[in-house]
Amino acid sequence: MSEKVNYGIIGSGMMGQEHIRNIALLEGAEVVAFLEPDPGMAAATAALIPDATRYGSIAELLNHAPLDALVIASPNYLHVPEIMEIAERRPLPLMVEKPVYTSPDQADVLTSLGYPAPIWVAMEYRYMPPIASFIGKVQDVAGTASMLTIREHRFPFLHKVGNWNRFNAFSGGTFVEKCCHFFDLMRLILNAEPTRIMASAAQAVNHLDENYEGRAPDILDHGYVICDFDNGSRAMLELSMFAEGSTYQEELSVVGPRGKIEVHVPGPTRFWPDDLGPPPTARIVTSPRSPKRPREMVIPVDPALLAAGDHNGATFYQHQRFREVVLGRAEVEVTLEDGMRAVRMGLAAQQSAADGVAVPMSAT
Repeated sequence: MSEKVNYGIIGSGMMGQEHIRNIALLEGAEVVAFLEPDPGMAAATAALIPDATRYGSIAELLNHAPLDALVIASPNYLHVPEIMEIAERRPLPLMVEKPVYTSPDQADVLTSLGYPAPIWVAMEYRYMPPIASFIGKVQDVAGTASMLTIREHRFPFLHKVGNWNRFNAFSGGTFVEKCCHFFDLMRLILNAEPTRIMASAAQAVNHLDENYEGRAPDILDHGYVICDFDNGSRAMLELSMFAEGSTYQEELSVVGPRGKIEVHVPGPTRFWPDDLGPPPTARIVTSPRSPKRPREMVIPVDPALLAAGDHNGATFYQHQRFREVVLGRAEVEVTLEDGMRAVRMGLAAQQSAADGVAVPMSAT
């Protein structure tokens, strides 16, 4: 195999186009084929990659040669059937957007699939430079983490083709669609597995006046999730999807026996008002217990990477690593099992919020 990786993109809507822009910045990689049924999104994709071939089905796309790797960025509910078709026809190295599945029956399918090539689940938040730096400093600053808090105060769900993200049946629910990123971070930072999940959430502000062919959106727009872990640590998620006026979109903190560390991450630069001047820059605050010396450091991100997507450069760094996997020089960092465990936590949070009871992970 040559050093160049030829990509095929399955689903080139908003997130698929972010993958395309970041792959374009990566040396030794090119998107050569794509599948996108929506005419508007297909036209936008063709403007980004005019030399790529558009196909009308996965079967047609998989016949394209040369093709070295695939990215699935289609609506959530399509991920599992698309993985199944790829496994049957031409199982290439695969990056699949989160969430990797949306319902328990799909989990059973994935568990028994036995995909013979690498699968990387796209958990971009791991690779945001400020969050990656934060994770690398946790042990030195805080020691073994006792408490992890993740706050996301952000904008409402954006409009997607067909409005699929307005409904639990297609998205898996807000705690699956949006928050599996954060459950993945919990497992990674705490180096532990959840034992019990408690959630309180509702739909209070967003999408209340929307109606799609007689159906009203049923997704949550705010809530809390508390998770107990098998090493005695605990984590909390605080989500509001009507807080886009915030300076920072994500704020994480870890407290341990040595002290506390925080990271503050701004949202997409394209949403920052021009009249407020330059958008904010991510920062990390370290607060050791003794001697008491709080310290703040700024974590800048390459402006070219900020312009290429909404994830603080994470999509580019993720593809850097995935390319090494495709070339056979590295192992997958976010496995199918990682992606499935994060979704399982999200489904437990959805269940807890609906039923008003704590959900033991042994029961899911």
